[in-house]
Amino acid sequence: MEPEKIQEYLGGLQEWAVSFIPKVLLAVVIIWIGLKIAKRLSKLISVSIDKAGIEVGVKEFLCSIIDLVLKVIVFLIAASVVGIEFSALFGLLAAAGFAVGLALQGFLGNFASGLTIIFFKPYKVGDWVQVSDTFGKVKSIEIFSTNLVTPGDKTLVIPNGQVTDSIITNFSTRGKIRIELSVTMPYEESFPRVKKIIEQALKKVEYILQEPAPQIGILSYDSHNLVISVRPYILPDQYWEATFEVHAAIKEAFQENNVKVAYSEGVELGPIGE
Repeated sequence: MEPEKIQEYLGGLQEWAVSFIPKVLLAVVIIWIGLKIAKRLSKLISVSIDKAGIEVGVKEFLCSIIDLVLKVIVFLIAASVVGIEFSALFGLLAAAGFAVGLALQGFLGNFASGLTIIFFKPYKVGDWVQVSDTFGKVKSIEIFSTNLVTPGDKTLVIPNGQVTDSIITNFSTRGKIRIELSVTMPYEESFPRVKKIIEQALKKVEYILQEPAPQIGILSYDSHNLVISVRPYILPDQYWEATFEVHAAIKEAFQENNVKVAYSEGVELGPIGE
């Protein structure tokens, strides 16, 4: 390449760098400052929503949307400083949005389901719910998902689309839930006697609600025992306390009334065939 051409290219590159690099640096500064301002605005809006008395679930949902919108605005301003035309940018975003929308239909469905949950309120933050076979306390309702905390202190993230497509049981609207426990009784024992012993034991547990009355019945027949189902009603927030107390109370009552438990004395060993 001729020296004149090289000099021409270098001059053009230098001119481009002089005009473009300051814009990029300014855009970076705008993003850095803008995100900090957006974060502060999000907190102020959150405080304002709190003062307005809006419930926690709606508040979290609105705050997450507002935070996203503020960040998008910051990046659009930075893009305009660099020199990207808004019309071209919006056209690009529209085309990209269409393509991404086709690929992410599930996310859009979860977003729509989130709006449904917020406005129709099948549950709210703090409620005990069962979604399909999942049981837990609603920790938060977000744009795309609902977070539950199980009685075992596990956090479950359930897509909102899956929530609205399932049967939702809200235990908090009724104010109580029924726990389902099981104990064993040897065949030689009298079931009416054991049932009465369990009823008396449940009355000693402070967490057990007396109305509706606990349900006690034979659930199944095991190889060594009768399996008895014990189903008392409790307040949702006392799930584990009630479960532990009921087991302890029944064991104590069985011991005091000499209720025996059948079990195998050992393990029978045998040969392994070819």
